[in-house]
Amino acid sequence: MLVYLVWGIPVFCARPVRVYVGALDEHSVTLAWGRADGTASNTIGYGAATMPATVRMAGKEHQAKGNWIRVEGLNADTEYAYEVEAGGVVVGKGVVRTWPEKSDELTFFVIGDWGTGKARQRALGKRMEEEREARAGKGQPVRFVLTTGDNIYSGGARDADWDGKFFEPFGSTLAAIPFYATLGNHDGNESEQGGDLPVYLDNFFFPGGSPARWYSFRFGGLAEFFAMDSTKNQWPGAKAAAYLEGGEQSRWLRGALRRDPLPWRIAVLHHPLFTAGPSHGAALEELRHWFGEWKKGGVSAVFAGHEHNLQFSERSEATGGMQFVVSGAGGKLRGGKVLKRMKAEHIAGWSAQPHFLVVEIYGGTMRITPVGEQGITVRGPAGDVLALPWVVVNGR
Repeated sequence: MLVYLVWGIPVFCARPVRVYVGALDEHSVTLAWGRADGTASNTIGYGAATMPATVRMAGKEHQAKGNWIRVEGLNADTEYAYEVEAGGVVVGKGVVRTWPEKSDELTFFVIGDWGTGKARQRALGKRMEEEREARAGKGQPVRFVLTTGDNIYSGGARDADWDGKFFEPFGSTLAAIPFYATLGNHDGNESEQGGDLPVYLDNFFFPGGSPARWYSFRFGGLAEFFAMDSTKNQWPGAKAAAYLEGGEQSRWLRGALRRDPLPWRIAVLHHPLFTAGPSHGAALEELRHWFGEWKKGGVSAVFAGHEHNLQFSERSEATGGMQFVVSGAGGKLRGGKVLKRMKAEHIAGWSAQPHFLVVEIYGGTMRITPVGEQGITVRGPAGDVLALPWVVVNGR
Protein backbone atom coordinates (compact mmCIF):
# COMPACT_ATOMS: atom_id res chain seq x y z
CA MET A 1 0.00 0.00 0.00
CA LEU A 2 1.36 3.38 -0.99
CA VAL A 3 1.20 6.30 1.42
CA TYR A 4 0.26 9.54 -0.36
CA LEU A 5 0.86 13.14 0.61
CA VAL A 6 -1.94 15.69 0.24
CA TRP A 7 -0.78 16.46 -3.32
CA GLY A 8 -1.21 12.87 -4.47
CA ILE A 9 2.50 12.00 -4.80
CA PRO A 10 3.85 8.79 -3.22
CA VAL A 11 6.02 9.51 -0.19
CA PHE A 12 8.82 7.20 -1.25
CA CYS A 13 9.40 8.97 -4.57
CA ALA A 14 8.61 12.59 -3.72
CA ARG A 15 11.39 15.08 -4.17
CA PRO A 16 11.73 18.02 -1.77
CA VAL A 17 9.53 21.05 -2.25
CA ARG A 18 11.50 23.80 -3.98
CA VAL A 19 10.61 27.43 -3.24
CA TYR A 20 12.12 30.09 -5.46
CA VAL A 21 11.96 33.77 -6.35
CA GLY A 22 10.59 34.03 -9.86
CA ALA A 23 10.77 37.79 -10.32
CA LEU A 24 11.46 41.00 -8.43
CA ASP A 25 10.95 44.71 -8.97
CA GLU A 26 10.51 47.86 -6.90
CA HIS A 27 7.16 47.00 -5.34
CA SER A 28 6.50 43.28 -5.89
CA VAL A 29 7.96 39.80 -5.70
CA THR A 30 6.87 36.64 -7.48
CA LEU A 31 7.33 33.46 -5.43
CA ALA A 32 6.92 29.95 -6.84
CA TRP A 33 7.09 26.47 -5.35
CA GLY A 34 6.48 22.79 -6.03
CA ARG A 35 8.16 19.44 -6.42
CA ALA A 36 10.15 19.25 -9.62
CA ASP A 37 9.28 15.59 -10.13
CA GLY A 38 6.75 15.80 -12.93
CA THR A 39 7.24 13.38 -15.79
CA ALA A 40 3.82 13.46 -17.43
CA SER A 41 2.37 16.50 -15.65
CA ASN A 42 3.35 20.03 -14.68
CA THR A 43 4.39 20.05 -11.01
CA ILE A 44 6.35 23.32 -10.72
CA GLY A 45 6.35 26.64 -12.55
CA TYR A 46 3.97 29.15 -14.11
CA GLY A 47 1.32 26.67 -15.23
CA ALA A 48 1.43 24.26 -12.28
CA ALA A 49 -1.57 24.02 -9.96
CA THR A 50 -0.69 21.01 -7.82
CA MET A 51 0.14 22.75 -4.54
CA PRO A 52 -2.15 25.54 -3.24
CA ALA A 53 -0.36 27.46 -0.50
CA THR A 54 -0.46 30.30 2.00
CA VAL A 55 2.33 32.86 1.71
CA ARG A 56 3.11 35.01 4.75
CA MET A 57 4.91 38.23 4.00
CA ALA A 58 4.93 41.83 5.25
CA GLY A 59 2.57 40.94 8.08
CA LYS A 60 -0.10 39.53 5.77
CA GLU A 61 -1.28 36.15 4.53
CA HIS A 62 -1.71 35.64 0.78
CA GLN A 63 -3.63 32.66 -0.63
CA ALA A 64 -2.45 31.00 -3.85
CA LYS A 65 -4.62 28.53 -5.74
CA GLY A 66 -1.68 27.34 -7.82
CA ASN A 67 2.07 27.06 -7.44
CA TRP A 68 3.01 30.74 -7.49
CA ILE A 69 1.90 34.17 -6.39
CA ARG A 70 2.84 37.79 -7.01
CA VAL A 71 2.85 39.82 -3.80
CA GLU A 72 2.40 43.52 -4.56
CA GLY A 73 2.32 46.79 -2.65
CA LEU A 74 5.80 46.41 -1.14
CA ASN A 75 8.16 49.26 -0.28
CA ALA A 76 11.13 49.89 -2.56
CA ASP A 77 14.63 48.68 -1.61
CA THR A 78 13.34 46.91 1.49
CA GLU A 79 14.04 43.45 2.91
CA TYR A 80 11.07 41.15 3.49
CA ALA A 81 11.03 37.74 5.12
CA TYR A 82 8.57 35.25 3.64
CA GLU A 83 7.18 31.82 4.49
CA VAL A 84 5.29 29.37 2.28
CA GLU A 85 2.90 26.88 3.90
CA ALA A 86 1.27 24.07 1.91
CA GLY A 87 -0.84 21.26 3.30
CA GLY A 88 -0.35 22.59 6.82
CA VAL A 89 3.45 22.37 6.54
CA VAL A 90 5.95 25.19 6.06
CA VAL A 91 7.69 24.10 2.86
CA GLY A 92 10.06 27.04 2.43
CA LYS A 93 11.13 30.42 3.69
CA GLY A 94 13.60 33.14 2.84
CA VAL A 95 14.38 36.83 2.64
CA VAL A 96 14.07 39.02 -0.44
CA ARG A 97 14.98 42.64 -1.08
CA THR A 98 12.93 44.75 -3.45
CA TRP A 99 14.66 46.97 -5.99
CA PRO A 100 15.22 50.69 -5.52
CA GLU A 101 13.23 53.16 -7.58
CA LYS A 102 16.41 55.16 -8.22
CA SER A 103 20.00 53.97 -7.89
CA ASP A 104 23.48 54.73 -9.20
CA GLU A 105 24.77 51.22 -8.49
CA LEU A 106 23.84 47.65 -9.38
CA THR A 107 25.39 44.21 -8.86
CA PHE A 108 24.26 41.07 -10.68
CA PHE A 109 25.61 37.65 -11.65
CA VAL A 110 25.99 36.15 -15.14
CA ILE A 111 26.29 32.41 -15.83
CA GLY A 112 26.08 30.44 -19.05
CA ASP A 113 26.01 26.87 -20.37
CA TRP A 114 25.51 25.48 -16.92
CA GLY A 115 22.65 22.98 -16.50
CA THR A 116 24.49 19.67 -16.27
CA GLY A 117 23.79 18.70 -12.65
CA LYS A 118 27.42 17.58 -12.33
CA ALA A 119 30.15 18.48 -9.86
CA ARG A 120 31.42 21.57 -11.69
CA GLN A 121 28.00 23.21 -11.77
CA ARG A 122 27.31 22.30 -8.15
CA ALA A 123 30.63 23.76 -7.02
CA LEU A 124 29.90 27.01 -8.83
CA GLY A 125 26.38 27.07 -7.37
CA LYS A 126 27.88 26.82 -3.88
CA ARG A 127 30.42 29.52 -4.67
CA MET A 128 27.69 31.77 -6.10
CA GLU A 129 25.65 31.57 -2.90
CA GLU A 130 28.74 32.31 -0.81
CA GLU A 131 29.35 35.42 -2.93
CA ARG A 132 25.73 36.53 -2.66
CA GLU A 133 25.66 36.11 1.11
CA ALA A 134 28.97 37.92 1.60
CA ARG A 135 27.81 40.91 -0.42
CA ALA A 136 24.44 41.00 1.32
CA GLY A 137 26.26 41.10 4.66
CA LYS A 138 28.20 44.17 3.47
CA GLY A 139 25.10 45.99 2.25
CA GLN A 140 25.99 45.31 -1.40
CA PRO A 141 23.06 43.15 -2.52
CA VAL A 142 23.19 41.06 -5.68
CA ARG A 143 19.90 41.78 -7.42
CA PHE A 144 19.48 38.93 -9.94
CA VAL A 145 21.22 36.32 -12.10
CA LEU A 146 21.34 36.64 -15.89
CA THR A 147 21.86 33.45 -17.88
CA THR A 148 23.41 33.29 -21.33
CA GLY A 149 21.56 30.12 -22.31
CA ASP A 150 21.89 26.34 -22.38
CA ASN A 151 20.15 26.26 -19.04
CA ILE A 152 19.35 22.52 -19.00
CA TYR A 153 21.37 19.86 -20.84
CA SER A 154 20.37 16.29 -21.73
CA GLY A 155 16.68 16.67 -21.07
CA GLY A 156 14.47 19.52 -20.02
CA ALA A 157 11.12 18.45 -21.42
CA ARG A 158 9.91 17.29 -17.98
CA ASP A 159 9.95 19.03 -14.63
CA ALA A 160 11.85 16.02 -13.26
CA ASP A 161 14.79 16.99 -15.50
CA TRP A 162 15.15 20.30 -13.66
CA ASP A 163 15.52 19.29 -10.02
CA GLY A 164 19.15 18.20 -10.01
CA LYS A 165 20.21 20.68 -12.71
CA PHE A 166 18.59 23.89 -11.46
CA PHE A 167 16.44 23.88 -8.33
CA GLU A 168 18.83 21.90 -6.14
CA PRO A 169 22.27 23.30 -7.19
CA PHE A 170 21.06 26.91 -6.93
CA GLY A 171 18.46 26.39 -4.20
CA SER A 172 19.75 28.90 -1.64
CA THR A 173 20.35 31.60 -4.23
CA LEU A 174 16.93 31.01 -5.79
CA ALA A 175 15.30 31.58 -2.41
CA ALA A 176 16.60 35.17 -2.46
CA ILE A 177 16.98 36.43 -6.05
CA PRO A 178 15.54 35.55 -9.47
CA PHE A 179 17.23 33.96 -12.47
CA TYR A 180 16.42 35.87 -15.67
CA ALA A 181 17.14 33.35 -18.38
CA THR A 182 18.08 33.52 -22.05
CA LEU A 183 17.38 30.71 -24.50
CA GLY A 184 20.23 28.49 -25.72
CA ASN A 185 20.22 25.87 -28.46
CA HIS A 186 20.00 23.13 -25.78
CA ASP A 187 16.79 24.66 -24.42
CA GLY A 188 14.71 23.48 -27.36
CA ASN A 189 14.69 21.44 -30.53
CA GLU A 190 17.69 23.09 -32.17
CA SER A 191 19.87 20.61 -30.28
CA GLU A 192 17.48 18.62 -28.07
CA GLN A 193 13.74 17.92 -27.75
CA GLY A 194 10.88 20.08 -28.90
CA GLY A 195 9.32 19.73 -25.45
CA ASP A 196 12.22 21.54 -23.77
CA LEU A 197 11.08 24.98 -24.90
CA PRO A 198 7.61 25.06 -23.28
CA VAL A 199 9.01 23.71 -19.99
CA TYR A 200 11.75 26.36 -20.03
CA LEU A 201 9.09 29.03 -20.56
CA ASP A 202 6.99 27.57 -17.73
CA ASN A 203 9.68 27.20 -15.06
CA PHE A 204 11.27 30.64 -15.42
CA PHE A 205 9.34 33.81 -14.63
CA PHE A 206 10.15 36.80 -16.78
CA PRO A 207 9.81 40.54 -16.18
CA GLY A 208 6.45 41.69 -17.46
CA GLY A 209 4.90 38.23 -17.19
CA SER A 210 5.44 34.75 -18.59
CA PRO A 211 6.18 33.17 -20.95
CA ALA A 212 8.71 35.19 -22.96
CA ARG A 213 11.32 34.12 -25.49
CA TRP A 214 12.66 37.70 -25.51
CA TYR A 215 12.02 40.54 -23.10
CA SER A 216 13.44 43.67 -21.51
CA PHE A 217 13.50 45.15 -18.03
CA ARG A 218 14.89 48.21 -16.22
CA PHE A 219 16.64 48.66 -12.90
CA GLY A 220 16.68 51.76 -10.74
CA GLY A 221 16.80 54.30 -13.54
CA LEU A 222 20.38 53.09 -14.15
CA ALA A 223 20.37 50.10 -16.50
CA GLU A 224 18.05 48.38 -18.96
CA PHE A 225 18.45 44.86 -20.26
CA PHE A 226 17.42 43.24 -23.54
CA ALA A 227 17.30 39.43 -23.42
CA MET A 228 17.30 38.02 -26.95
CA ASP A 229 16.54 34.64 -28.54
CA SER A 230 19.34 33.87 -31.01
CA THR A 231 18.43 30.17 -31.38
CA LYS A 232 16.69 28.09 -34.03
CA ASN A 233 14.37 26.55 -31.43
CA GLN A 234 10.89 26.17 -32.91
CA TRP A 235 7.32 25.61 -31.91
CA PRO A 236 5.67 22.72 -33.80
CA GLY A 237 4.84 23.95 -37.28
CA ALA A 238 7.06 27.04 -37.13
CA LYS A 239 9.34 27.51 -40.10
CA ALA A 240 11.57 30.52 -39.40
CA ALA A 241 14.16 31.26 -36.73
CA ALA A 242 13.13 33.97 -34.29
CA TYR A 243 16.24 36.08 -34.88
CA LEU A 244 15.65 36.95 -38.56
CA GLU A 245 15.82 40.61 -39.53
CA GLY A 246 12.20 40.85 -40.63
CA GLY A 247 10.82 38.82 -37.74
CA GLU A 248 8.73 39.78 -34.75
CA GLN A 249 11.67 39.85 -32.34
CA SER A 250 13.73 42.24 -34.47
CA ARG A 251 10.74 44.55 -34.82
CA TRP A 252 10.28 44.41 -31.04
CA LEU A 253 13.96 45.29 -30.50
CA ARG A 254 13.77 48.33 -32.75
CA GLY A 255 10.73 49.56 -30.86
CA ALA A 256 12.26 48.89 -27.43
CA LEU A 257 15.43 50.78 -28.32
CA ARG A 258 13.41 53.84 -29.33
CA ARG A 259 12.36 54.43 -25.72
CA ASP A 260 14.18 57.07 -23.73
CA PRO A 261 17.43 55.30 -22.80
CA LEU A 262 18.82 54.73 -19.34
CA PRO A 263 22.56 55.35 -18.76
CA TRP A 264 23.40 51.67 -19.36
CA ARG A 265 21.91 49.49 -22.07
CA ILE A 266 22.93 45.81 -21.89
CA ALA A 267 22.02 42.96 -24.25
CA VAL A 268 22.07 39.23 -23.41
CA LEU A 269 21.88 36.32 -25.86
CA HIS A 270 23.34 32.86 -26.37
CA HIS A 271 25.35 33.05 -29.60
CA PRO A 272 28.37 35.39 -29.45
CA LEU A 273 28.95 37.91 -32.21
CA PHE A 274 32.69 37.88 -31.46
CA THR A 275 34.59 34.75 -30.42
CA ALA A 276 37.97 33.13 -31.00
CA GLY A 277 36.49 29.66 -30.51
CA PRO A 278 37.85 27.06 -30.29
CA SER A 279 34.72 25.19 -31.40
CA HIS A 280 32.07 27.70 -32.51
CA GLY A 281 32.29 30.50 -35.02
CA ALA A 282 31.02 34.03 -34.49
CA ALA A 283 27.36 34.82 -35.18
CA LEU A 284 28.09 38.36 -36.41
CA GLU A 285 26.92 37.82 -39.99
CA GLU A 286 23.66 36.14 -38.98
CA LEU A 287 22.96 38.81 -36.36
CA ARG A 288 24.43 41.88 -38.02
CA HIS A 289 21.00 43.55 -37.97
CA TRP A 290 20.99 43.31 -34.15
CA PHE A 291 24.57 44.58 -34.04
CA GLY A 292 23.47 47.66 -35.99
CA GLU A 293 20.44 48.24 -33.78
CA TRP A 294 22.50 47.87 -30.57
CA LYS A 295 25.13 50.29 -31.86
CA LYS A 296 22.57 52.84 -32.97
CA GLY A 297 20.58 52.39 -29.75
CA GLY A 298 23.54 52.97 -27.43
CA VAL A 299 24.07 49.43 -26.08
CA SER A 300 27.33 49.41 -24.10
CA ALA A 301 27.78 45.71 -23.21
CA VAL A 302 26.62 42.38 -24.66
CA PHE A 303 26.83 39.08 -22.73
CA ALA A 304 26.70 35.73 -24.58
CA GLY A 305 27.49 32.05 -24.01
CA HIS A 306 27.66 29.01 -26.35
CA GLU A 307 31.46 28.78 -26.35
CA HIS A 308 32.41 27.08 -23.08
CA ASN A 309 35.04 29.51 -21.88
CA LEU A 310 35.45 33.20 -21.01
CA GLN A 311 36.26 35.87 -23.59
CA PHE A 312 36.35 39.67 -23.52
CA SER A 313 36.28 41.53 -26.81
CA GLU A 314 38.23 44.64 -27.58
CA ARG A 315 36.24 47.89 -27.74
CA SER A 316 37.00 49.20 -31.19
CA GLU A 317 35.41 50.28 -34.44
CA ALA A 318 35.11 46.59 -35.37
CA THR A 319 32.99 45.91 -32.25
CA GLY A 320 30.98 49.10 -32.62
CA GLY A 321 32.57 50.46 -29.46
CA MET A 322 30.63 47.88 -27.45
CA GLN A 323 32.03 45.44 -24.89
CA PHE A 324 31.22 41.85 -25.90
CA VAL A 325 31.66 39.13 -23.27
CA VAL A 326 31.45 35.35 -23.72
CA SER A 327 30.61 33.56 -20.47
CA GLY A 328 29.76 29.93 -21.19
CA ALA A 329 31.64 27.84 -18.62
CA GLY A 330 29.08 27.50 -15.83
CA GLY A 331 28.85 23.73 -16.18
CA LYS A 332 30.48 22.79 -19.46
CA LEU A 333 34.11 23.64 -20.19
CA ARG A 334 36.09 23.78 -23.43
CA GLY A 335 39.81 23.97 -22.82
CA GLY A 336 41.32 24.35 -26.30
CA LYS A 337 43.66 27.32 -26.63
CA VAL A 338 42.66 30.27 -28.79
CA LEU A 339 45.61 32.69 -28.40
CA LYS A 340 46.60 32.62 -32.09
CA ARG A 341 43.07 33.55 -33.20
CA MET A 342 42.29 36.29 -30.71
CA LYS A 343 43.59 39.36 -32.58
CA ALA A 344 41.88 38.40 -35.84
CA GLU A 345 38.58 37.84 -33.99
CA HIS A 346 38.86 41.07 -31.94
CA ILE A 347 39.21 39.21 -28.64
CA ALA A 348 41.33 40.95 -26.00
CA GLY A 349 41.09 38.47 -23.11
CA TRP A 350 40.44 34.73 -22.67
CA SER A 351 40.28 32.07 -19.97
CA ALA A 352 39.34 28.39 -20.04
CA GLN A 353 38.23 27.98 -16.43
CA PRO A 354 34.81 27.26 -14.91
CA HIS A 355 33.25 30.50 -13.72
CA PHE A 356 30.35 32.84 -13.28
CA LEU A 357 30.62 36.61 -13.49
CA VAL A 358 30.04 39.27 -10.87
CA VAL A 359 29.06 42.47 -12.67
CA GLU A 360 29.10 45.74 -10.73
CA ILE A 361 27.92 49.07 -12.09
CA TYR A 362 28.85 52.24 -10.26
CA GLY A 363 27.68 55.32 -12.14
CA GLY A 364 29.41 55.26 -15.52
CA THR A 365 31.78 52.35 -14.77
CA MET A 366 31.17 48.61 -15.04
CA ARG A 367 33.49 46.11 -13.36
CA ILE A 368 33.34 42.46 -14.46
CA THR A 369 34.95 39.86 -12.21
CA PRO A 370 34.99 36.15 -13.11
CA VAL A 371 34.62 33.92 -10.04
CA GLY A 372 35.34 30.21 -9.74
CA GLU A 373 36.39 27.65 -7.17
CA GLN A 374 39.92 28.93 -7.71
CA GLY A 375 41.26 32.25 -8.92
CA ILE A 376 40.58 33.03 -12.57
CA THR A 377 43.47 33.95 -14.88
CA VAL A 378 42.64 35.91 -18.04
CA ARG A 379 45.26 36.08 -20.79
CA GLY A 380 45.74 38.43 -23.72
CA PRO A 381 46.68 37.42 -27.30
CA ALA A 382 50.38 37.29 -26.37
CA GLY A 383 49.67 34.98 -23.42
CA ASP A 384 50.23 37.76 -20.90
CA VAL A 385 48.11 37.79 -17.71
CA LEU A 386 45.60 40.65 -17.70
CA ALA A 387 44.40 42.63 -14.72
CA LEU A 388 40.97 41.98 -13.19
CA PRO A 389 38.30 43.12 -12.77
CA TRP A 390 37.66 43.90 -16.43
CA VAL A 391 36.61 47.56 -16.51
CA VAL A 392 34.14 49.05 -18.98
CA VAL A 393 33.64 52.80 -19.02
CA ASN A 394 30.29 53.80 -20.47
CA GLY A 395 30.96 55.61 -23.72
CA ARG A 396 27.43 56.81 -24.39
